This record gives sequence, structure tokens and C-alpha cells, in this order.
Amino acid sequence: MSAEVDLQLAAGRLAHYRAMSTMAIVAMGLGFLSVAAILSATLLILPLCGVIFSVAALTRIRSRPLELTGMPLAVAGLAMSCVMFLGGAILHTVVYVTEVPEGYQRISFFDLQPDKRSALHIPESAVNLDGQRIFIKGYVYPGDQRHDLRQFVLVPDMGTCCFGGQPALTDMVEVNLKEPLRVDFSYRKRRLGGILHVDTTLKPISGLNGVYYQLDADYLN
Repeated sequence: MSAEVDLQLAAGRLAHYRAMSTMAIVAMGLGFLSVAAILSATLLILPLCGVIFSVAALTRIRSRPLELTGMPLAVAGLAMSCVMFLGGAILHTVVYVTEVPEGYQRISFFDLQPDKRSALHIPESAVNLDGQRIFIKGYVYPGDQRHDLRQFVLVPDMGTCCFGGQPALTDMVEVNLKEPLRVDFSYRKRRLGGILHVDTTLKPISGLNGVYYQLDADYLN
């Protein structure tokens, strides 16, 4: 009789067993990773994916309530992802709107790339920037000296910066900092402003093939 009761209890527990939703676990993990969205606008993809996975997990759990559990995880993941997406988007928008000092023209490395349909090494739009006071963002290219730099090469991304190799000629800007500005090599994105000089012939530079662009920078952040 006791064995029969034990079997009935075991069967009852088995009937009420619900598996943890894998999507809910992923949603919670993405919610934690979403904190990284405050570091870069490109990382806003993390909370966006977190929202998608959270909604999908909630939908699946609600459609299979007798089979799946994990509703609290999915809700928590959704809340964290929403907060970090909205907060990160607002933060990066405010930074973008306010980061350019007065009197500087914002450009990016995209503006310095040649037209593939043209035989020119640099675009005419870049030539027109010669002598203009510009604002540009990028990373310090690692050279022999890493500290107290007055002169260095600025590159557009950490891949170019950190994995070595020769950057594209139009992906380099030789920077000369005005006194008393100095910078150390790091993985931090730098914001610089100053007078851009554009040369249609390569200027030799130690350790690299040469540069077309030079920046006399009087602003560094």
C-alpha cells in the first residue's frame, strides 16, 4: 500500500514538473550584459536583443504554462534591457549633441575615405577640409612610445588600433598636440579638435607607409 502511495505522489510531482525556459535564461543574461550599452552606442544592440528575447520568452511561457517556467527571469530581463536601452540611447544622444566644442566642424573617418569610382587617393570633400577647424573621434595607434605623447597617429576603430597591421592610408591622421596637451596610449576613444591639413601626396611617417592627413590639435578629451 505504501509503495502504491509513493508511486502516486511521484506521478503527481512529475505531472506538475515544468522546465525552465532557456529563452528566459538568455533574456536574463542579456539584461545583465546590457549595462555595457553605456560604454558605446554600438552596444545598444545588447539591450535591444534582450528585449526581443524577453518578449519571446514571455510569449512562449504563457502559451505553454503547464510545461515551462521562468516568468520572473523573463520579466526581470525585460525590465533591465528596457532601462539600459532607453538610458543608453538618451546618454549617447546627449553626448553626441554636446560633445563638439564651439567653432569646430564635426567630421568622421568616413568623410576621409576615397570614392571607389575615382582614381584619386583621397576624396575632393576631404581636400576641401584643408585648413578647416575640425572635430574628430578615434583611437591612439600603438607605437614605440606609449606615454606622454605629443605626436601620434589617430585611427578609427579598436580593431585597427589593437590588432596591429598597417591601417589603410585614409584611416590614419597624424596628430600634433599643441602645448601643454599630452596623451597616453589606451583603449579609450579620444575626441580631438584642431586645424586639419590635407596633402595629396603621402607624408612619410616612422613605422607606417605615410599619411595624407595631419591635425594640429588644440582640443583633447
